[in-house]
Amino acid sequence: MARGREDVTGAARIPLNDYGVLGEPPAPGEWTPTLTVSVVIPAYRAERTLPLTLASLARQTYPAHLMEVVVVDDGERPMEPPAESSAQSSAGPLPERLRVVRPRGGAWGRASACAAGAEAAEGEVILYLDADLVLFPEHVEAQMRWHHLADYLVVLGHLRFVPGIDEIPASEVLAAVEAGAVPKLFSEEDATPQWTERRWDQTDDLRTAGFSAFSVMVGATASLPACLLRAAGGLDGSLVLGEDTELGYRLAQAGAVFVPDRRSRCWHLGRSTVMRREPDVKRHNWPHLAERVPSFRWLRRHPHRTYLVPYVEVVVEVGDASFEEVRATVDAVLAGRLPDVRVTVVGPWGRLGGGRRDPLGDPSLDLRLVLACYQGEPRVRFREAVPDDCFPMPFRFHCPPGWVPSRGTIGAVVKHADRQRLGIVSLALDEREDGRVVHARLERTAAMSRARHCAGPGDDLGDLVHEMYGTVWDAGDKWGFLPATLAATTAPPVPGRAVTDATGEAGGVRAARRSRRQGRSGARPLRRTARLLRRRLRVLVRPA
Repeated sequence: MARGREDVTGAARIPLNDYGVLGEPPAPGEWTPTLTVSVVIPAYRAERTLPLTLASLARQTYPAHLMEVVVVDDGERPMEPPAESSAQSSAGPLPERLRVVRPRGGAWGRASACAAGAEAAEGEVILYLDADLVLFPEHVEAQMRWHHLADYLVVLGHLRFVPGIDEIPASEVLAAVEAGAVPKLFSEEDATPQWTERRWDQTDDLRTAGFSAFSVMVGATASLPACLLRAAGGLDGSLVLGEDTELGYRLAQAGAVFVPDRRSRCWHLGRSTVMRREPDVKRHNWPHLAERVPSFRWLRRHPHRTYLVPYVEVVVEVGDASFEEVRATVDAVLAGRLPDVRVTVVGPWGRLGGGRRDPLGDPSLDLRLVLACYQGEPRVRFREAVPDDCFPMPFRFHCPPGWVPSRGTIGAVVKHADRQRLGIVSLALDEREDGRVVHARLERTAAMSRARHCAGPGDDLGDLVHEMYGTVWDAGDKWGFLPATLAATTAPPVPGRAVTDATGEAGGVRAARRSRRQGRSGARPLRRTARLLRRRLRVLVRPA
């Protein structure tokens, strides 16, 4: 069985979404499966189509002893349970291991049903199926081949839309299942492709889709390791539509790779809700996805709004910094052009007792002032230590106190990371006498999650991110950073390119010195000087 490069834990290191490093999976029937799979089917008013789906599951090539089927009855009233045996029923054959469960506590909707099915499932892999599919015999096996190659893959099946059972008798479908002739039921040319197939064609089956691969996840037929599903938090039961896209986004942040398999084929009986009512579906889904999927920037056009899931978490570790230094950094972040950020200020807040103290001579005065300064700011939170990650936010930006980003800095660095497909961007700000480099650092959550998953003893996460995504170091002044002491007297440079003079002095520092010098001499007003400098900088950094 072909494999990609692996670390000592056996976790294949896949760059971005290019699962081609795994090699070709074994052909169906030419390998020995070992993983167990739970097929979870949410069923709502599916009495006419569910028996056909179950019949096609009973004729799968994947070993029956490794496969169970969990039907989640999401109807208002409990359905009549199928006979719990593999014997022939009046509706057709049934899988050997079949259970029917109900969602808990009155929960309803596909997301809640899928969550209930995953909770009841015992398999190492969860395969979600809609209750109106008729599977080709190799459908399950084709997807499971990939899960034996790597344990952080989300595999997407291939479906085509065909007439519903109002146009083709159920008995004809069952006869085709029994005869092993499901592929001959309909012509591929006459069936309607799913919209995702166009994206597969455009991106070499998602190998070149990069960070957007998750957006084509459709829950009609999709499988993933149960542990990956738990790591991503499962499906969001508060959503009644669009839950598969939202789950795909969180799976991506957990480090998942998305693999479409064209050999995992099935017929979808009848048209989907999206095909029948696309404008209504979009009108319903977009407000929910705008709150939960920061990567859909086109849904977040408001210049001042914040959202349920912010785009970037900015971490400021107080350390021994003064209140003024921390405030300068946090205020600059909050004033930036990117509104949907969350600032986490890290410090020893637990040591701030409430007893009597000298208010002006308190050794913890600076900490108290930082806490007091942002008590009413909903975008700022306080933590004792840096959290392990910022999941499900897609980016974390570490910014040392006392350094001030320009209004466009964070957004520009994020765009640069996306364009260059980078996992980490480090910006050098200063070099101390002891040789330590003070720097800011942008981390991509998906890259860090995958690095943690693939890391073995002694592995450096930064090295793994560099291998699978790419990392880069750059000068901080190029991206609009200035020390707080200089930022108070000058406008920071435009992010994206450092401006230096013949001596190599950075433009932001030179502008600050010039502004102070001209202010002392009275040659021209400081405000006019700043305006002229900004105009000159825009000319200098304009692309050729």
